[in-house]
Amino acid sequence: MFLDERKKKILQSIIDDYISTAEPVGSRTVARKHELGLSSATIRNEMADLEEMGYLTQPHTSAGRIPSDKGYRFYVDQLMKQSELTVDEICSIKTAMDTKINELSQLLKQVSLVMSKITKYTSMAAIPERKNSVLKAVQVVPVEKGKALVVVITNSGTIKNSLISISESILPEYLISVSNIFNEKLSGLTIEQINMPVIREIELLMGPSQEVLMPILNGVTDCIEQIDSTEVFLEGAINMLNYPEFSNVERAREFLKLMVEKDLISRVLKDVNAEKDEIVIKIGHENDIEEMKECSLVTTTYTAGNVVIGTIGIIGPTRMEYSKVLAAVNFMKNKMKDHVEKLIGKDLSGT
Repeated sequence: MFLDERKKKILQSIIDDYISTAEPVGSRTVARKHELGLSSATIRNEMADLEEMGYLTQPHTSAGRIPSDKGYRFYVDQLMKQSELTVDEICSIKTAMDTKINELSQLLKQVSLVMSKITKYTSMAAIPERKNSVLKAVQVVPVEKGKALVVVITNSGTIKNSLISISESILPEYLISVSNIFNEKLSGLTIEQINMPVIREIELLMGPSQEVLMPILNGVTDCIEQIDSTEVFLEGAINMLNYPEFSNVERAREFLKLMVEKDLISRVLKDVNAEKDEIVIKIGHENDIEEMKECSLVTTTYTAGNVVIGTIGIIGPTRMEYSKVLAAVNFMKNKMKDHVEKLIGKDLSGT
């Protein structure tokens, strides 16, 4: 059935009220607060129609109505007013982003933190699997006798390190020259391209002291394996306990348990990659994961060139303040674009 303008206004009024109060909304409240020029009886009849059409539900016989997932979907797609961030919120984002950041994972973690603070919901961020990461630099740093740190930097701005054991007779000066050799021969290569001919070239350049070669190569491999796995960041899970939907101890426990499942969060965010550069909203039962069917999820990806370099999601109750979340995600998306380009360049298509 088609929704006429009167039904749309009533539905919008109910959802706006329910988002702000978490209390079922009755016809008298709509008549009193929203000046629609309609009597309570007329509004009550329209609400009954909206319920029959699946846009509203009635939790108790004598109570007012609350939105259904279908109602929220119609609201988000057609009724919701656009929101803007406050000056203080914009300043807090800019301050957070102006912090000196030299690695992609640091940037995503910072973004996740500030988004949780602004929206007052839970934020999730992930750096997807980086298959075939290209090495930008390799450094071997002496730590103490018999120990060195292999540091690998990729062209995507990721930095990883691995502690290795080496002969106690190896001098720090020698490790500096070894770093130069590894940098010269490995920069620009993927882990798959570090083959025997490349290793032989490094052997020749290293000369007689080759016992450190394999430990360093193992350290480089360990760093690459860390880079190639998905990194997940979670902030503000405790925020959800502030909402009446999660006042039930069992419900709160289930949500917090879900939030520590990093593999599950990674899967949720990975599903967004197909919608590159779009903001995706999944409401209630639109979520594939059973434990999230009473939550809403707003997600987007950040790209450099044609490559997805990160995904962020905001999760909250279905009674989420959608306009506020979308304003925050949109603003952060634009800020992230500039920061990502400064950090790792505009085009990663060569990776």
